[in-house]
Amino acid sequence: MLLDARYFDPLPTPAEIAAWDAASVAECGMSFLALMENASREAMHALVAEVGDVRGKSVLLLAGPGNNGGDAIALARHLDGLGARVTLALARPRARYKGAAGFNARLAAKLDLPMLPLARLRLDRSEAPDILVDGLLGTGFSGQLRPELAAVVEAVNSLRDRSFIFALDIPSGLSGITGRPSPVAVTAQATVAFEAAKTGLAEACAAPYVGKLLVREIGIPRAVKETHPCRAGRIAPRILDALEPLSPTLHKGGAGRVVVVGGSRGLTGAPLLAGLGALRSGAGLVSVACPGAVEVALKAGFPDVMTMPIGSGGHFCAADAPAVREFAAGAGAVALGPGLGRHPDTAGFLAALLPLPCRLVLDADGLFFLATNPSLAPKVGPDTVLTPHPGEAARLLGSDVASVEADRLESARRLARKFGCVAVLKGPATVIADPDGSVVVSPVIAPNLAVGGSGDVLAGLTANLLARDLSPLLATSLAVYWHGLGGVRLAATYPARGNLASEIADMLPHALTE
Repeated sequence: MLLDARYFDPLPTPAEIAAWDAASVAECGMSFLALMENASREAMHALVAEVGDVRGKSVLLLAGPGNNGGDAIALARHLDGLGARVTLALARPRARYKGAAGFNARLAAKLDLPMLPLARLRLDRSEAPDILVDGLLGTGFSGQLRPELAAVVEAVNSLRDRSFIFALDIPSGLSGITGRPSPVAVTAQATVAFEAAKTGLAEACAAPYVGKLLVREIGIPRAVKETHPCRAGRIAPRILDALEPLSPTLHKGGAGRVVVVGGSRGLTGAPLLAGLGALRSGAGLVSVACPGAVEVALKAGFPDVMTMPIGSGGHFCAADAPAVREFAAGAGAVALGPGLGRHPDTAGFLAALLPLPCRLVLDADGLFFLATNPSLAPKVGPDTVLTPHPGEAARLLGSDVASVEADRLESARRLARKFGCVAVLKGPATVIADPDGSVVVSPVIAPNLAVGGSGDVLAGLTANLLARDLSPLLATSLAVYWHGLGGVRLAATYPARGNLASEIADMLPHALTE
């Protein structure tokens, strides 16, 4: 599936971006030299936007042996034109640079730009440059850094408190696929990514190395990107445009009905938080179907969320399924699992309840039973959304948390393929995958979301958006991004965290005002 460019920015792998470059030349008649010139000029503009006037400032540019080094060499020429005092440190003899990089190396020599071999460079804190440009290794790097390059990277990082470190396309030593260092990587204050952020740059583990991510287009034709689409995307802020304008004649019955199915003895907060997530994101009617014995505790103090007690016990059992199914009839979506509990009887309840005749968010203990009862998997349809955290994802995949986290995009894809529905892998830079292999990544990393109950709020929010005329992938991506914005906004009030999950729900209406 081609991701909708209205809502998602492309997130190519290193191989996919290389294919874009090659296709621009082979299919459109562009040249690698033109692409390098565009990249270097965009890097110049991005750098100046971050540091201001570079006139008179010392700039050390580390130029690796490939095209990333060529970008650095071309950038040196542009900065020299702005009055900066540039010095190039070349990873190979100037005569051995080939292609577009070789052209720029020869041009730099004609302009008498100062150059020295990288092997002779001594990075001294007492003589740290104002700006240090990392153009050592590009997105094609794989494996482990050679010891001599690892030493250079560590020396660069030692200057971070004295120099503004600016990485070209990707910090050297960082995997363009996983976003992990190999074994060390440059820790930049800012990274300019050419044409699109690469897959690894969007991973949460890459954030300390990437710094501020700046994406600059370098002229890859739209036709190339459409003919050679990448399988991953990054949620763009414009995804909020998918929210329909409010009608002045809107009434509660037309604003969507969400039913939360959950709660058990001792676990009454989770379904309430899910209900608040749905209400605070604009659902007109929200009800919680819960075991009869816990209804009073769940309802206490929250008149906004309606309840429907089912049976008289403290947990659901198979006999409760018909009543819950009848109550959920006509709902736009159901959030199943928050506070459900893990009583053995509840396994029979899910087996009798599923499938439901509406869209479904399966969360929390609902995922536990999906993992432990294989007969439930065929009852999960394409209009279902799974919302596991890494531990739950590991159980669903028969794996472990370390394996899930080692490649979060592929883990989310495996979940979506296995169950035939959209799957969310929660955490910083949350990943959402479609069964067809498409995957999108949230740009939001918000520590204020790391609190018990945050996922319940997301489940309710997702159910509300699923109840609208949006595809499961778009509704879920919008929910994840909106939830993330709430966490970002809370950081202003709670800079050291300490917010409650209910405050995430309360922040949702305000998160759309900026």
